[in-house]
Amino acid sequence: MLASIRSWSGREYRLDRMTLRELVIAYFTHYSIMVYLALAVIAIVLAVRVAPNWWQPLLGVGLVFLVYPFAEYALHRWVLHARFLYKNPLTAKVWKRIHYDHHQNPHDLSVLFGALYTTLPPIFLLSLPLGWLVGGASAAFAALATALLAFAGYEFCHCVQHLPFTPQNRWLREIKRRHLAHHFHSEQGNYGITTNLWDRILGTLYDRQRDVPRSPTTHNLGYTPEERARYPWVGELSASDEEYAFKRTRRMS
Repeated sequence: MLASIRSWSGREYRLDRMTLRELVIAYFTHYSIMVYLALAVIAIVLAVRVAPNWWQPLLGVGLVFLVYPFAEYALHRWVLHARFLYKNPLTAKVWKRIHYDHHQNPHDLSVLFGALYTTLPPIFLLSLPLGWLVGGASAAFAALATALLAFAGYEFCHCVQHLPFTPQNRWLREIKRRHLAHHFHSEQGNYGITTNLWDRILGTLYDRQRDVPRSPTTHNLGYTPEERARYPWVGELSASDEEYAFKRTRRMS
């Protein structure tokens, strides 16, 4: 773990300049991915140890597979793209870290991965109670393991969508094309990362860019200069980041 953190420290990972092999190495050495995989293994062991039969853990697994696509869509659309987070000084830093920075720099791998303090709570809070309801402790642990692995897969799929790489799989190609349109044409649609199922159901899917007008807020997510004047906290944090990056660049040159 410490070696992984050191390997990331002080390095710049630009997805638009990386190969698939470089991405795989960076992905599996990132501390958050290592945490998800380690916790998933622990949850699987616990699920097996406490399972009174074979079908209860499978109920937890199946339930997560059913719920996960909607959870992914809902959190992306109604939390990450909502504006209430930057309007409060207590949540402005979280919003900046988990989504604003990614839309500002879509190919920067360091801000693409979710921060553990923002990803683990919803994973635990969504999977454990649901699993317990359908099958007790064994289903809860199985649901947690499934959610952790699903989110790790989500992170890799998201990375590939920003990589200069054309997937051979048609489904992956279409998901990637729509996600890039979300970043560079209009952020008001194509919220799915691993599937566009709920985009289709709720009418936010656009398959061709000409189907929707270009959005002026794809990069700032509505945090315009006018909003910055009213709610300055994200702007102040961004200015601090820019000053730090400038000083660091000067020290390295």
